[in-house]
Amino acid sequence: MRKLMTRGSMLALAVGMGSAATAQDTLEMWARTDVQNFLPQVVEAFNATHDTKIEVQFIPPGELVQKFATAAAGGTAPDILSLDLIYTPAFASAGQLADLTDMAKSLPYFDQLSPAHIQAGTFDGKVYGLPFSADSSVLLWNKDLYAKAGLDPEDGPSNWAEIVSQATAVRALGGDVYGYYFSGACAGCNAFTFLPYIWAQGSDIVSPDGKSANIDTPEARGAVDLYRQLLAADAVPPSAETDTGSSFFSAFATGNIGIATSGAFAIGILNSQYASMNYGVTYIPGPDGQPSSFGGGDNFVVTAGTDNMEAVLQFVDHIYSPEMQRLMAEFGSLPVRGDIAAKALEGLDARYGVATDAMAQGRTPSSVVYNDIYNSATGPWLQFLQEAIYGDDVDAAAAIAQETIQSILDGAN
Repeated sequence: MRKLMTRGSMLALAVGMGSAATAQDTLEMWARTDVQNFLPQVVEAFNATHDTKIEVQFIPPGELVQKFATAAAGGTAPDILSLDLIYTPAFASAGQLADLTDMAKSLPYFDQLSPAHIQAGTFDGKVYGLPFSADSSVLLWNKDLYAKAGLDPEDGPSNWAEIVSQATAVRALGGDVYGYYFSGACAGCNAFTFLPYIWAQGSDIVSPDGKSANIDTPEARGAVDLYRQLLAADAVPPSAETDTGSSFFSAFATGNIGIATSGAFAIGILNSQYASMNYGVTYIPGPDGQPSSFGGGDNFVVTAGTDNMEAVLQFVDHIYSPEMQRLMAEFGSLPVRGDIAAKALEGLDARYGVATDAMAQGRTPSSVVYNDIYNSATGPWLQFLQEAIYGDDVDAAAAIAQETIQSILDGAN
């Protein structure tokens, strides 16, 4: 019979019970294939030094959420999981995740863990997910195109006016060269890269308590107007309007795009597969330069009722050790412990430091209806963006989105 540990026993473990053998010799773990480049090494190092062993099964990103939901409902879920952090609240609200609040707050470095991950991992005041792998949304610029356009290649855009002026200058090179790119028909892509333009103004499209829609605002309209200015300047290729995400990264990698918002993952791909590209990384700015970012990646979660919480705590400490944070950083996952981030990144590409700083001040929406609002191809977020950016009536687009999001929130509360 599975049984969670009490607060007292958890805290006792945190102050040093060591690696005593427990009844359950193996913990089953599921993870997205996105982390397959470093998780095997992390697990191998743990298994070599602990009595309990971890067995990992990698699952395609598009299949993991449904597979876990089905398994959790049927009582066949794995013990632990590397889960896209945005889905943590939904599974927590369904009672399918273990409450990790005592474990989390017993960690001496808890207040140094990625705030965006903790935000997404918290439901109803309790912690159900801890940071595992990490990414952040950042702004990329092509230094070679900047030089050809007469711009300073070392000075990327730091506010909205500079985004428009620099993108326009790059577009003036003509032909297939454009100043800015975004995947106009990709809901999740634009949550990752467009929401920061709203956040940087101190606003959001949902109220902090998750009960009220807040998209019909000057801040949301301002971010939309930024993109409308880019379209008016012919700085965005026409193909962007119908891109469902297939060119989210590859458009910039062609070398014909001056500016694009993307993720920190782009640094590793560009360095390894497009080594000749000369590019810069900076923060996604607000109108006057206030930085913002979407904190992405995976949370470490535990299935409700999992045995051997002692070994789970040991694995958590293992993940957050300086050695493992360094190992994961070498394979492109940003450090999730702020107190040792600089050490973990020492000697690596300096652009990772920018991305890590962005993540430290990043945010992640925490909602049980995240998928319905932000991720759905037929949801209100994408409908708003397409109609407001490419349509003729921004007011109507904002009003419809406000009403639709509110209806979704009312149904969840």
